[in-house]
Order: sequence, then C-alpha cells, then structure tokens
Amino acid sequence: MPPELGGKRLDQALAQLFADYSRARLQQWIREGRVWVNEAPRRARDKVLAGDTVELEPVAEACLRWEAQVIPLDIVYEDEAILVINKAAGQVVHPAAGNPRDTLVNALLHHAPELEAVPRAGVVHRLDKDTSGLLVVARTLSAQHHLVAQLQARAFEREYRAVACGVLTAGGTIEAPIGRHPVHRTRMAVVRNGKPAVTHYRVLERYRGHSLLAVRLETGRTHQIRVHLAHRHHPLVGDPVYGGRLRLPPGASDALRAVLQAFRRQALHAFRLGLQHPLSGEPLSWTAPLPADMAGLIAALRQDAGLPAEGQPEGDQPGDADDTGPRDA
Repeated sequence: MPPELGGKRLDQALAQLFADYSRARLQQWIREGRVWVNEAPRRARDKVLAGDTVELEPVAEACLRWEAQVIPLDIVYEDEAILVINKAAGQVVHPAAGNPRDTLVNALLHHAPELEAVPRAGVVHRLDKDTSGLLVVARTLSAQHHLVAQLQARAFEREYRAVACGVLTAGGTIEAPIGRHPVHRTRMAVVRNGKPAVTHYRVLERYRGHSLLAVRLETGRTHQIRVHLAHRHHPLVGDPVYGGRLRLPPGASDALRAVLQAFRRQALHAFRLGLQHPLSGEPLSWTAPLPADMAGLIAALRQDAGLPAEGQPEGDQPGDADDTGPRDA
C-alpha cells in the first residue's frame, strides 16, 4: 500500500489503486471476500496501513440472460473502446420482463459479443423508448469507468431537439428537483424531496402554437426534459405520459391537425453528444439528424406558421434572450 493511502478506509484506498473499477463494484467484491489485505479478508470500513499487501480478484459480470440478436444498428462511431449509436424511436434500450428481445442491447451483443462481460452491456446513459438519438456504449470495463466518471462530473455534452406546446418567449434554465410522483408511481414529477435537476433550453423557432427548442442537460434524471417542460406548462408534443390533451393553434388546418394527432411519441431527439475519449482523452462530438417523423412535424408547423419550408433551424431567432449559463444543482 503506498504511503499516501495509509490510514484510509479499504474501499477508499482501492478506489484509487484500481481506478478502472467503480467504488460500488469494489465494495461488492470486498463483501464477497475477493479482496485480501496481508492475506486476510477485510471489511470496507477497515483502515489500511502503508506497506500493506493488497490482493484483488476481479470478476467479470456476464449478462447471460440477454440474448444476442441480428438487429440493424445505426452506428455513428466505433473503435476499440466505445460505440456511439443513433437509436431509433420505439426501441427499448435494455431487456426487461416485458421486453426480453428486440432491444438495443440484444443488437449490441450480436455486434460486439465482448459486451457480455461489461455491466449493462456497456450502456453508459439511457434514452427513453420513444426518444430517438445518440447514446454511447463502453466496450470495456475501463472505458465504462471513465465515461461514468465523466457523466457524474457533468462533463458530457448532451443537447436535444424538442418540440414543445406553447410559444416560449425566451430561453432559460429550469432548476427543480425530480422524484417519483407521490400518487402515480410509474411517473416522475417535480417534488420537494427529489434529486437536483437542471435543464437549459433556448428557442430555435416559434410557430403559432408551438416552439422548437434546443435543450441541454446539466443533470440526467429519469424523464428530466419531459418533466421539467411539463412543469412549466410547455409539455412535449405527443408525450403520452406528461403531454395532456392535444393542443392545436387557432384555425389549424386539417393537414396540421392530422400531423399532430398522428404524432404519438414525445417529440424529443438526442441531437448532439460530446465527451472525452476514455483512452486518448481527446474531446469528441457527434450530431444525428432529426428522424423523419420529427422532421415532418416541424415541416407542418413551419408551413402553418408561414415560415420557409427549407432550412434547418440551428440557431436562436433574432431577439431571443438566452439564460443558459451553467448552474450548480
């Protein structure tokens, strides 16, 4: 044991000695008797001394219950450490009791069988079933550890495109804690004792009864964007959980009405992802174009608003205020 770690708890010292593993995994291995100090098992809270001999028997966690399937993947980037995937709307990320097959993980295990030995098949951050766009997958334990550390340090760049109900006057920040809904336990809500959550947004385009937003996450709570915007009375178009009744602008055409009625998933797309590569430390970023259904929705809203049909709205409109500077949760 190095002198600078003398006097620390065993789990704290191991977290520095074996930085490729999470502290939670190291604590589990201590409980299972896979860590020895001077040839004897110890508890996580036991102190270590300079010069102690530490042995660790790591165990790869295989996901044997998850089946590899031949399912097409939209791979945006791939190397020996990571995969960046553009997930389609409607695809579940992880197998579960109700969805044991046809998930993103089933496809990943066929494409990269080594993911069987990485917890959660290497998926670092999830997207809801009906949210499309970019997510990153770690191909090794080491890469997963580094990416999770970045995510926890809020070092990921995660920017979304969202179509919200109502005409927002300016960009801003929503800082409100999120937790389980006190009555509807399958839903999330802004609650006093929830976990800190911070969402930044800016207006890209305004229509007669809706707004196209660029949304940036500072934290990553379940359903965060959907809950925060609904809390501000601007739910996402098509959101089956938080969206409420269909909202139409006055005098909406039959064509726009049909498009809005047919849009049955939250209008949310993970547009941009940025991170530091876990091996080289190089900053990398990717973008994914809007899927056809969201592009069609925006085209219909633009037509209804009398805006030009061509062009991708990637910047603020003239006169927008933007209060999107980082804030600590």
